[in-house]
Amino acid sequence: MKRIFLFILTNVAVVAVLGIVASLLGVNRFLTANGLNLGALLGFALVIGFGGAIISLLISKPVAKWSAGVRVINTPQNDDEAWIVEIVRKLAGKAQIGMPEVGIFEGAPNAFATGAFKNSSLVAVSTGLLRGMTREEIEAVIGHEISHVANGDMVTMTLIQGVMNTFVVFLSRVIGYAVDSFLRRGSDSNSGPGMGYYVSTIVLDIVLGFAAAMVVAWFSRHREFRADAGAAQLMGRKQPMMNALARLGGMQPGQLPKTVEAMGIAGGMGKLFATHPPIEERIAALQSGQG
Repeated sequence: MKRIFLFILTNVAVVAVLGIVASLLGVNRFLTANGLNLGALLGFALVIGFGGAIISLLISKPVAKWSAGVRVINTPQNDDEAWIVEIVRKLAGKAQIGMPEVGIFEGAPNAFATGAFKNSSLVAVSTGLLRGMTREEIEAVIGHEISHVANGDMVTMTLIQGVMNTFVVFLSRVIGYAVDSFLRRGSDSNSGPGMGYYVSTIVLDIVLGFAAAMVVAWFSRHREFRADAGAAQLMGRKQPMMNALARLGGMQPGQLPKTVEAMGIAGGMGKLFATHPPIEERIAALQSGQG
């Protein structure tokens, strides 16, 4: 319930901020008496598309902490925590990134990395992962998350999401306006767009949004292979990552908050919308040297 509330609250706040920005820039006035102002519409689409993605990236770390209940290890309380912090430090050094914050959260086996910048990220692992894997396998999982950070995956995914969002906002309103104009052909009304525009835009936002989500998910699956290969490179051999993946295949991966789901070690439902490839494909890619 807490995760759902924070997810809704965050999105409402983002939409409100973007609405204010669009209004201040004047790009929300793309519907004019003379028709559709494409320049203003493009500006509106860019503000909504990239603005939401960038804001989500900038607040990703605190939101992840709140929604997943992450406890940041400032001072290790036991040998296991000291070991985790040291492993993160070692792998971050090898990957040539700044030391991430290290955290633990309660839940089934999973882990994630998040943060807007390579040198101020967060790597968190679940208690279920710590209990269910060997130390070598845990190190491989941490290497996977460190690779996400080193590869700049958070920023890359944000840019891709921003481009897709922009296309959805722009195309849905252009097509919606065309549909409305067709439905109202022969009418002398100059009172602005009719119901055809608003209904078409809403429907197209949903339909095109699904199409955009499939594109984003495809990119997400691709960078999972790179992160697996990166973990193998950081550890100097493939077997620990392959073992970790095989063990995850026999576990029930924990559900992550939507804000960090794509940066987890496992997850995703449905082939086209899955953020992660099937475990067997990832193991096969490591075996064949792809990634």
